[in-house]
Amino acid sequence: MATSALDSLREQILPVAGAATLSHGTLVFALAPGELVATVRRLRDEFGFDLFLDVTAVDWPADVLRFEIVHHFYSTLHKARVRLKTRVAAADPGVDSLVGLYGSAAFMERECHDMYGIDFHGNGDLRPILLYEGFSGHPLRKDYPKRREQPLVPYRN
Repeated sequence: MATSALDSLREQILPVAGAATLSHGTLVFALAPGELVATVRRLRDEFGFDLFLDVTAVDWPADVLRFEIVHHFYSTLHKARVRLKTRVAAADPGVDSLVGLYGSAAFMERECHDMYGIDFHGNGDLRPILLYEGFSGHPLRKDYPKRREQPLVPYRN
C-alpha cells in the first residue's frame, strides 16, 4: 500500500481511534472496545483488508486496563497490514467477536480465550482448542504459576 493510501486510511479511521502509529511498516490503531467491529467492517468493505491474520493479547497486570487485545489484518489488494489494539479491564476481559465478518475468527478467538481468558461476545464456541477440557487457568497470563500442576485427565480410547 502506498504511503498516500496509508495516510488516507489513517485520516478516515483516526476519528474513531484513540491513536494511530506506524510500526515496521504496519499501521497500528488504538480503539475503544465498542469501535472494534465497526472499524473492522470498514477495513474489510471499504479498504480491502480481506484476510484476518490473527488475534492475540498482551497481559499488563499492573495496568487498570490489564489486557491489550491485538488483531492483525492483511490486504491482498494493497499488500499491506493493519494492527488494531484495544484495552480491557481484568474484571470484564472481553470484546465483540469477529466471527460474523471473518469465519476464521472462530478458531483464533478460541485460542486467545484458552491462553488469556479473553471472552469474545458472539462467538458461540469458546471450548478449549489448545488445552484439554478441565485445564484450570490461562497459561499466558503473567500471574499464572509456572510450576502449577494440572489435574490428570483419564485417557479415552
